[in-house]
Amino acid sequence: MSEHCPECGALWRDGVTCADHFHQMLFWENEDSANWAVHHLTVLCYHLQHPSLYAPDGLEHATGLLIKFVDEGVDPRVLRVQMRDEVDSGKRQFKITATADAHDAYAHPVTWTMTTTDVVAGGIDRYIELVNAWARSMLADLRASGNL
Repeated sequence: MSEHCPECGALWRDGVTCADHFHQMLFWENEDSANWAVHHLTVLCYHLQHPSLYAPDGLEHATGLLIKFVDEGVDPRVLRVQMRDEVDSGKRQFKITATADAHDAYAHPVTWTMTTTDVVAGGIDRYIELVNAWARSMLADLRASGNL
């Protein structure tokens, strides 16, 4: 039996959801520490393809991070230091995570050319390559949709 994710459109086969694929990717990162190099993209891409996980300001912040990582090549360690005070939960002036009353969606529909399904289908040996490709494709898809 197959169905599609209501947010990203990924094909779910045999009840395996996007969240299941996301957890598989996190497992691969823990199984092989080299895969941790793309953790920032894995988490960001998953959440960006499921925007209801974000509060409105959180989604805007996250798309900005994608641009910094993909277009500008900013190292996540450097960005973490630069943004430490801005995103500190005790000081932050905006919500990142969605609540029942505040969750987001894109203004225009996005047709994603790559999803968690594609990354997992490529296997652990191509994980880093595929997560990087996923991030690049997402930025292109967001631009093509008019959301950036």
